[in-house]
Amino acid sequence: MPKLKTSKAIAKRFKVSSSGKFLRHKASKSHLLQKKSSKQRRHLSSTCSVDLKDIKNIAMQLPYL
Repeated sequence: MPKLKTSKAIAKRFKVSSSGKFLRHKASKSHLLQKKSSKQRRHLSSTCSVDLKDIKNIAMQLPYL
């Protein structure tokens, strides 16, 4: 049986926590930041966990994480 390939695009965007959850960065933090409040920018910089509906698809593309 051949080796499974890891999707490099997915591997760059998601990390696995020590408890096994997938973590992601929030969107809307790359540009047009001047109109956003500092509170909004601060909350966008934190990580959050992936929704339960998306975990199966991400786990299939990251077989060795």
